[in-house]
Amino acid sequence: MTIKTYTVNGVATIEIARPEKKNAITQAMYQAMADALRAADQDATVRAVLITGQPGIFTSGNDLEDFMAAPPRGAEAPVFQFMHALVNSTKPVVAAVTGAAIGIGTTLLLHCDLVFVADDARLAMPFVGLGLVPEFASSLVVPQLMGNRRAAEKLLLGDPFTGEQAVECGIANRVLPGSEVVNHARRVAERFNNLAPGAVRDSKRLIREPQQEAVKAAIAREAEIFGARLRSPEAMEAFQAFFQKRAPDFSKFQ
Repeated sequence: MTIKTYTVNGVATIEIARPEKKNAITQAMYQAMADALRAADQDATVRAVLITGQPGIFTSGNDLEDFMAAPPRGAEAPVFQFMHALVNSTKPVVAAVTGAAIGIGTTLLLHCDLVFVADDARLAMPFVGLGLVPEFASSLVVPQLMGNRRAAEKLLLGDPFTGEQAVECGIANRVLPGSEVVNHARRVAERFNNLAPGAVRDSKRLIREPQQEAVKAAIAREAEIFGARLRSPEAMEAFQAFFQKRAPDFSKFQ
C-alpha cells in the first residue's frame, strides 16, 4: 500500500509510503490522496488532516516512468483531482516533512495551512531542469511569498533550499529535529479537537478566499503549458538524460 490512510483522535493521516522508490508519486497514488482528502472533508469526526512521508523522505515528486506512460490529460486526471481536493479542503491541513521534498513535494506545501520541516529537509522545484514549468500554482504563490528575485532562484534555476530557508520565506512554520517532526505536527493537528469546528472552517475560508480563484486559474494555466512542454523536445531530452543517469544537453535548443 503506497498511500496509507487512517484516522486517530480526530486527525486523518495521509502517509506517502513508497520508500523503495523515494516516495515517488504515481497517478494511482494521486487518486488515493484525492479520495482521502475528500473523505476527510466529509467526515464530521475529522477535525484536521496530516500529510506526511517516511523517515528521511517526504517525496521525490512524480514517478517519471508512470508520468510518461500516462501523462495527465484534462481536469479529471488524478494529479489535478489531488490538487483541487487539497485547495478545496475545508479542514485544516498540516504537513510534516523530513528529508527530500522535490517538485510537487514542495508545491503541495503551499496549500497546507501549517507546515513543519525537519532540520534535514531539502526542498526543490526543479521543473525547468526537466524542460517543464512550475505547477500547483507555484508560479503565483512562490513570488508572492518571497519576491521575484528569490522565486527566480527556486523556479528558474531550481536551486534547492533547506528547512530553515523554507521557514524564512514563509513556506514552513518551524524547523525541528527529524525524529520530532511528525509527532509535533500530529500534536498541532490534534489541537483542532478543542477548537470550534465551524469557526475554524469559516476562518480558513476567510484566509484563503481572496486568492482562491487566482490559485485555481494558475493551476489551469500552468497545466496547459505543462502538458505542452511534456511533449517538447527539451523535456524528451531531460527525461532521457534522467533515465540514462546523465546531465541533459540543452545546447541544441534555442
